[in-house]
Amino acid sequence: MVEGDKMARELLLQKEFVVEELYAVEPWLKSHFEKNVGSTLHAITVSEAELRQISSLTTPNQVVAVVRMPKYNWQEASWSNWVFYLDGIQDPGNLGAILRIADWFGIHPVFCSPSTTEVFNAKVIQASMGAFLRVPTVEIKLEDLLKLAEGRPAWGADLNGEDAFSTSWPEKGVLVIGSEGGGLSQDSTSLIASKVTIPKGSQGGAESLNAAVATGILCAAFFKQHRNL
Repeated sequence: MVEGDKMARELLLQKEFVVEELYAVEPWLKSHFEKNVGSTLHAITVSEAELRQISSLTTPNQVVAVVRMPKYNWQEASWSNWVFYLDGIQDPGNLGAILRIADWFGIHPVFCSPSTTEVFNAKVIQASMGAFLRVPTVEIKLEDLLKLAEGRPAWGADLNGEDAFSTSWPEKGVLVIGSEGGGLSQDSTSLIASKVTIPKGSQGGAESLNAAVATGILCAAFFKQHRNL
């Protein structure tokens, strides 16, 4: 399910995702539906009360689309130099935010462990703010990914790692982000070549950073060294 004016309009303008049905209030359909898509899409006019019944949001926003899950062509040749591997991310908000970070930096695909929360969870879709339309996601074990990504070392985000701002990042790699509560899994740790951390400020008191925040900072660190990535 994709909800809300902005994401629905983005959805109707792309071709990768097949929209099965569209439910929207009449003013939205008149303003956006007829001029964006052909007559093959099944669009249903609903009242605001009906929209509230089918929406997963506390405050429904004009339109809900039911979308077929895509099958991506994710061969290694199409990867960005660095890719993410999400090792057990559980919070939908974190996962959606990481997809936005990947979209911002042009990182694709995003690989997910089998223990990571469902990418097409409605909360993940909302948190991604449309990034799910542009960033392919693939479920795979890290061991299998590294066999496909021959020559790309796995670097893990870890509190005991090297300073991410002073270490020398390779031009290509797999950045492994652990779960919010447990960090990197034992299976992933055995496959990681290097660990990096974000240094805490001298007056810092927090035990750790939010997974999505940490991902964004680490991206900034390696993009500073390799601006052409």
